[in-house]
Amino acid sequence: MPRRVLIVEDDPTFRAALEVAIAPIAEVLCAATGRDALRRLETTEVEAVVTDLEMPLMDGYELIERLRADTRWRAMPVVVVSGATDTEARERVLRLGADAFFAKPYSPAEVRVAVEGLLNARGSHA
Repeated sequence: MPRRVLIVEDDPTFRAALEVAIAPIAEVLCAATGRDALRRLETTEVEAVVTDLEMPLMDGYELIERLRADTRWRAMPVVVVSGATDTEARERVLRLGADAFFAKPYSPAEVRVAVEGLLNARGSHA
């Protein structure tokens, strides 16, 4: 089974950049909100999530909380990409259980390297 990564980003430009960056290492699925992401995770097996924080309906903070509270997704790697550049946001997402944090403007290639490293560390090989 190929690796599968879910990108949760409401901005189409950032979503497309992440999709292009991650496509060489995994099949990419996309969602525009945390709520959409949870619906997607209910029906599709995913090995990692890359999420923004500031989104409508359900933000990235709540998404991370829900992922970590559910035994199905508790160990899934979560990488955060966000316009929030303050240390408080970084500390909060790491406290909630995110595995990595990238402040915008970030390098999509660096995000890919982080995702690939997390997938390899968890033994999720293609």
